[in-house]
Amino acid sequence: MNNRIRELRLRLDITQDELARRVGVRRETIVFLEKNKYNPSLKLAHDISRVFRTAIEEVFIFEEPESS
Repeated sequence: MNNRIRELRLRLDITQDELARRVGVRRETIVFLEKNKYNPSLKLAHDISRVFRTAIEEVFIFEEPESS
């Protein structure tokens, strides 16, 4: 799953620390999310999308794996 967290965070001019504080996680979680190394829980995805005032689908992009 890809995401637009970094892009949206920079648009709002907030730091990783600030976003982490607003959604109740550690900054490292935001780092891992931005690097696509961690998939958020539905609650965390919802909380992040609320900070950005947008739909979850506008923040997180789910891509189906290609069939072999």
